Amino acid sequence: MTPTGVGCAVAEADAVSDKGHRSYSRTNAYFTADDPTLSPDDPRRRFFDRSNAFVAADNFLSDGVLRTVFDSDGFDEFIRECLSEPTDRFFRYADPLAEVIVNAAAEGNGFPWHFDTNNFTVTLALQNADRGGAFEYARMIRDSRNENFDEVSKVLDGTSDKVVSLQLEPGDLQLFKGRYSLHRVAPLEGETPRYVAMFSYVERPGMVGSVERTQ
Repeated sequence: MTPTGVGCAVAEADAVSDKGHRSYSRTNAYFTADDPTLSPDDPRRRFFDRSNAFVAADNFLSDGVLRTVFDSDGFDEFIRECLSEPTDRFFRYADPLAEVIVNAAAEGNGFPWHFDTNNFTVTLALQNADRGGAFEYARMIRDSRNENFDEVSKVLDGTSDKVVSLQLEPGDLQLFKGRYSLHRVAPLEGETPRYVAMFSYVERPGMVGSVERTQ
């Protein structure tokens, strides 16, 4: 995106930031409940604060910056080809509240270490916090056959040599496969909120969120 485009996108996000749904929780890297039968030092028993705000899709106008990007001719196909996804398993999320959203986070908010439950995410960086907020990840630290709990524990302890730190800049489009790569957003500092747009794709046509998620 050009600097002008980024500025317009930030203005669009600022104008509706008060519409964000704020969420607070404690979660482990796997989004699972605590299991007392496991060892106390098992990474599945290590929980961290998670908080942020999501601005729903119906707050963004059809002629606004984010929808102009998302609805551009060829954008979907470009994303599909980059991810090497088959045409019969790649569709826009049909949910009118969640197809294009903006995640807003400020100092004290954060995304702790976690694995994604979906195969990939497509995000567009709009605005960084004053300090912090790097995207940190340990690439393919687990696979479908080996959870590699020892290495996950090292990442959580801050002793792993597998962590890569990536400073995304406003206007950067990021395609990330996070099901097997542990990742987080480093703690944020300062008064400027971090804005990231998220474009959603799914494996089946016509998919929408559950009633509970929508509420």
